[in-house]
Amino acid sequence: MPKLKTHSGAKKRFNLTKTGKVKRAHAYKSHILNKKTTKRKRGLRQSAIADVTNTPAIKRMIPYK
Repeated sequence: MPKLKTHSGAKKRFNLTKTGKVKRAHAYKSHILNKKTTKRKRGLRQSAIADVTNTPAIKRMIPYK
């Protein structure tokens, strides 16, 4: 079977946990931060787990992670 190509955008955005879940970052943390509260920005720093419905598609994009 031929080697699979990794999706360049996906490899920068997603990681896998030891249990196989897909770890992702929160959106809305890059600009226009003045109007966002400190509490909201602090919450956006934390990592999150991708939804179960998206996990198979993401895993296909990052086969060697």
